[in-house]
Amino acid sequence: MVEKAIAILVGSILLGIGINVFLVPHELLDGGIIGISLIIKYIWNLKVGLTIILLSIPLYIIAWVYYRPYFYNSLHGMLFSSFMIDVLSPLRGSIEIPIFFSSVIGGALVGTGIGLMLRHETSTGGTDLLAQFISKLTNYNVGILIFIIDGIVILCGSWIVGPRIFLYSVVVVILVGAVTTILTSVNRKAVC
Repeated sequence: MVEKAIAILVGSILLGIGINVFLVPHELLDGGIIGISLIIKYIWNLKVGLTIILLSIPLYIIAWVYYRPYFYNSLHGMLFSSFMIDVLSPLRGSIEIPIFFSSVIGGALVGTGIGLMLRHETSTGGTDLLAQFISKLTNYNVGILIFIIDGIVILCGSWIVGPRIFLYSVVVVILVGAVTTILTSVNRKAVC
């Protein structure tokens, strides 16, 4: 339980820093519920963390009905990471680095945060929760499933951010997927 709490704390901080310091200043996208929340932020300037919570409600209803362990294991991760994303929003603009480095560092931080939580059987909810459902049913790696879902989201968001930002957002999604895959694969090997 202590390890899970530490994973949620550290993972949420990494997510908050990755999103606020590296993604939002350049209007970069991620995928999944985070990406949809970023799109909503860029259009209507709503809080990213709060939007994540609101968009995750339907998936949590499904989890409650069909697989309660996922509901219990990820609810606290989603709530705390969403809270940290909004709490750390004053960090936006604290570092000015070129967009390419922002996409690399931001993608690595977000992927590490998500992967760390998934290793300890919790998540940020949203499409991570959906990916966990699909992984449980199919034995596909969670990171790969997140990568596919993320690709769909940024493809849909490309009309908002334009082709240049879209290409850098692809870098973000590739790094999030790669880092998450590595961290979740390491966990599976350790269990075996």
